[in-house]
Amino acid sequence: MVKKIKGSGGQRRRGLRGKGPTPKAVDRVYHKAHKQAEAKKRSDSGRHYKPNMSDELVVGRNPVVECLHAKVPAVAMFVALGTKADERLVECVGIAKSRSIPIVEVSKQKLDEMTGNGLHQGIGLQIPEYHYADLEDLITHDGMVVFLDNITDPRNLGAVIRSVAAFGADGVVIPERRSASVTAVTWRSSAGTAARVPVAKVTNMTRALKQFQEAGYQAIGLDAGGEHTHDSYDGTGPVVIVVGSEGKGISRLVKETCDTIVTIPMENWVESLNASVAAGVVLAEFARQRRNATSGD
Repeated sequence: MVKKIKGSGGQRRRGLRGKGPTPKAVDRVYHKAHKQAEAKKRSDSGRHYKPNMSDELVVGRNPVVECLHAKVPAVAMFVALGTKADERLVECVGIAKSRSIPIVEVSKQKLDEMTGNGLHQGIGLQIPEYHYADLEDLITHDGMVVFLDNITDPRNLGAVIRSVAAFGADGVVIPERRSASVTAVTWRSSAGTAARVPVAKVTNMTRALKQFQEAGYQAIGLDAGGEHTHDSYDGTGPVVIVVGSEGKGISRLVKETCDTIVTIPMENWVESLNASVAAGVVLAEFARQRRNATSGD
């Protein structure tokens, strides 16, 4: 009787073979050398990075967190090498990763150069230049638009944008000169609504106002001593609400172009309302009138 011998299936022979050359330390993802090499690549990319001059760089941990929560569009996030992490920094990095915003590590000196000072707290968020709407896109058959005259505070602009969004208006018009523009501060105060509310920038406010009037809009200016109060004026038709600054009010030519001056009634000892508050009060009233008119049909 021949005794059968069970073979190893070549496993022993294969086990004697070598596993090939050991990978270099820099090629092993778990090795310190690999991590250092990757960090150097990120640092080098930041060292040679040249930001677009039209872009805005928001710096500081709280401002960056606020921008990210407001869903401000961002091109890149810069973090200084060696920056001590805290809850805000960890949150910034986490949100950036979730939104696929590139995170670039740069030296502290490089971030100092990019920001012009050392008050960045080790982080900066690059915001692209805002793209303004065409004036014609804001003209509809039954629209409601806000014109801002002499408003120089971007926080006021952002607050007005937020009210425009809340009360269903169609957009905001601002002048090119002597006016706040849509910046990161505007985005933050708009609580992200600047992503959906169109803002048009024009060279001549009077000419732009006449363009709306030719399309059938009534132009009302908010000022003291008006012919109507905001709650007695019929705001159900196409209307432009012109708001001036708390100090200067509406400029003379723009005021003269308005069809009607409307006043917000308030206590005698209060001189005036902040521009964004005034705009919000009138927008809310006209939105109420429009809802009632629709429900009554």
